[in-house]
Amino acid sequence: QVQPVASGGGSVEAGGSLGLSCAVPGGTSGSHCLGWFRQAPGKEREAVAVIYTDGSIYYADSVKGRFTISQDNAVNTLYLQMNSLKPEDTAMYYCAATPYFSYGGNWYEVGEYNYWGQGTQVTVSS
Repeated sequence: QVQPVASGGGSVEAGGSLGLSCAVPGGTSGSHCLGWFRQAPGKEREAVAVIYTDGSIYYADSVKGRFTISQDNAVNTLYLQMNSLKPEDTAMYYCAATPYFSYGGNWYEVGEYNYWGQGTQVTVSS
């Protein structure tokens, strides 16, 4: 599977919206789980939202009700719509994919994902 390619980041004021896209060359339907992660300066990378092949979706508590993850298998693209953005959402956002989880692995664990995009910066000003 070729590395995913993320796009759509930018700068926005607090309360604004941004949409991210991630092209998944290997195909979205071929991955057990696709997700968005983010990493702010000086902090560890963290899960934001993931979507499983069966359609199950999970969000980090910090983004529930504000972010929406979706995928379009016809064009092999993963999306993240971010509304009501806050300054604390400022980070480099990465898309990731994995064909499976290890035994006991969880959707929010960075190490469970094999394929990572290059990242796209999201900056939210107050």
